[in-house]
Amino acid sequence: MNRLSILLIICAIFSFGTISAQKGQKKADNETNEWRYEVEVVGVGKQGTSQVKVWTYSENPETATNQAQKNAVHAIIFKGFPGTGGQQALARNPNIEQEKQEFFKEFFKDGGTFQKYVFLANNGVIGPGDRISMGKKEFKIGVVVSVNVAGLRKNLEQAGIIKGLSSGF
Repeated sequence: MNRLSILLIICAIFSFGTISAQKGQKKADNETNEWRYEVEVVGVGKQGTSQVKVWTYSENPETATNQAQKNAVHAIIFKGFPGTGGQQALARNPNIEQEKQEFFKEFFKDGGTFQKYVFLANNGVIGPGDRISMGKKEFKIGVVVSVNVAGLRKNLEQAGIIKGLSSGF
């Protein structure tokens, strides 16, 4: 084989990897739009933070791990979570997600502002029993994350998305 053939083969391999990554990203974006998850309280961290386990549905555990961070922040803003250490949703307006659609599209994009308020506990390691086969190549993946709820609330208040605690009812 000459150098040109080898170079063409290497370029083809990298191109295929890029296309596969783009397809994987599109799948992750679709999963974000569906918001399929469950949340349970694991514990309370430092003041103003919550530690939760997010159960995300996905065909790919890596996608689920990345998606879990978005899902945790989404839950805290729009759904809240029950149980000891749980809390009500930050957004009281049930239509705010649609009303401020452009804000949240930008907020939840990959590399978006949401990442400032969430991090993976245990370096994102999926624990034993936290990967459940749901059949047909889909898994329910449990990932523990910590969310800076106080910082998230402050950001949403400053952006005019939610009302401040001192603004009354």
